[in-house]
Amino acid sequence: MRVRAHARYIRMSPYKVRQVLGLIRGLPVQEADQLLSFTNRAAAEPVRKVLRSAVANAEHNHALDADELIVAEAYADEGPTLRRWRPRARGRATRIRKRTSHITVVVAERSDLDARRPAKEVS
Repeated sequence: MRVRAHARYIRMSPYKVRQVLGLIRGLPVQEADQLLSFTNRAAAEPVRKVLRSAVANAEHNHALDADELIVAEAYADEGPTLRRWRPRARGRATRIRKRTSHITVVVAERSDLDARRPAKEVS
């Protein structure tokens, strides 16, 4: 069983969020939460909230045990970009792009992921 949680329109560049998501992908939920609590990046806070939401969804909606969950997928898609202008010399203007992100975290049971992996060939 795979359970997901989303956070949409987060005012942070997807590039920066993906750096934090790469740290937790494939880890058990407790380790991922602990790692995010000590990560010194601004993106760690919204990612941690989404992770906790995914765990809460798994416990409440599907009666899964939080100790058996791992982060199966974690990705950040690009949201709409807010376009602003900065005045420059000679009456010109430069575009400022304020990017947004859609963060998705998917948690799954360990046994579920082990069953989906192909068996290794013995040579």
